[in-house]
Parts: sequence; structure tokens; C-alpha cells
Amino acid sequence: MKEGIHPNYRDVLFVDLSNGFKFVTRSCVQTKEMGKTEDGRELPLFKLDTSSESHPFYTGTQKSVNDMGGRVDKFFKKFGKSAAAKAEEAEKAAAK
Repeated sequence: MKEGIHPNYRDVLFVDLSNGFKFVTRSCVQTKEMGKTEDGRELPLFKLDTSSESHPFYTGTQKSVNDMGGRVDKFFKKFGKSAAAKAEEAEKAAAK
């Protein structure tokens, strides 16, 4: 390999800020902070907003889009009659 052109590929400690989950993997990410692992190693630290431990898709807390039928029915119950009545009145007025 040519010297000086490759990024620094090393072990990095990733920390999920939402729940404190930590994991170590190899990465080229640039960091300024250092963090300690559970086994005492001091590694470059990268802070994450979301990881597989906190993301709704992986935790099973994501709402399904299949609930759309209920939402549409709820909308028509709330607004459907008044909107349909206004449309009928406008048609009657235009016909006169």
C-alpha cells in the first residue's frame, strides 16, 4: 500500500446518547474525544443520536402504515358530512 493516502482505520467506541448503549467497531471516522470501554481500553469516541438499540424500526415501536384505513374513517366521520353538505349546497346554488 502507498504510504500517506489511506485513512486511519482503527477500533472506535460508538455511544448512543439516547440510551447509553455502547459498541466497538472498526471505522475511519474522525473524532476528538476518547472514551473507555467496559474492558478498560481507551478508544476514540463517536456519539450517535440513534443506534439499532434505540431506533423505532429495530425496537418494534414503529407505527405501522396499515392503520391508514382507521385514520381515513375517522377523518370522514369528523369532516365528511359537512364537506359533502357544502358541496351539495354549492351544486344546488349553481343549478339555480
